[in-house]
Amino acid sequence: MKQRIVVVTRGGTGIGRAIAGRFLRDGSAVVLTGRRGAVMEDSRDQILEATSMPAGHVTSMPADLAAPLAVDLLAERIASRHGSVEVLVNNAGAHTEADWISLADTARQWEADLRSNMLTAALTTQALTPMLRSLGDRIINISSITAFRGGLAPFHAATKAALIGWTYHMVEELSSGGITVNGVAPGYIEDTEFFGGAMTPARLDRLRGETLTGTVGTPADVAEAVAYLALEAASFTTGEVLHVNGGALLQRRRRS
Repeated sequence: MKQRIVVVTRGGTGIGRAIAGRFLRDGSAVVLTGRRGAVMEDSRDQILEATSMPAGHVTSMPADLAAPLAVDLLAERIASRHGSVEVLVNNAGAHTEADWISLADTARQWEADLRSNMLTAALTTQALTPMLRSLGDRIINISSITAFRGGLAPFHAATKAALIGWTYHMVEELSSGGITVNGVAPGYIEDTEFFGGAMTPARLDRLRGETLTGTVGTPADVAEAVAYLALEAASFTTGEVLHVNGGALLQRRRRS
């Protein structure tokens, strides 16, 4: 059986690194990509150490995924090294804290989140689609609970919601080739860079209290959801969003 090639954007930290490690343990070859080359190289070393897999099974290919030329070059490198891609995980994204000082600031913040959360996925998918034309290939887009209930800055919620709408469009565009396209929407996940230094004990307690499980999520929780959607057994699942939030979305609905 041919080894699957899995591309994980923003694969250097947190959720992306967990996803990469999960696929590697299944025997796939993984390509990590994102802007920070040194971070991805460090992640590559950590993943290989944790999984005891051969070094050639993980490749780091730095690229600015919001820059068309850089994404074109990335696709050329992947095609040259691997020839095909079986799974694409669009995990790249970020969020900008709201700062309403001026209209120029607002425009800059909207543009930054749109580029990080939506444009990266659109460009990467378009560039790699010629290598994703086989029956059973998978595209999995990492959205957020904020797409369904708001929260954080409006730029993040709106652009993560846009990613869901685009996911539905891509289902129809690619379904004739047997490719499934799905989303995963995490709630609060610990051990990531998402909140930077803004996480406080009080904020963590509030986020934990929003769940029905009384716990917070881990990168491994999201990685398992992604791994399921990539299974051959999940071939009838497409155009869906798998929520990984400990019931926090349902809890919000009960309170409203």
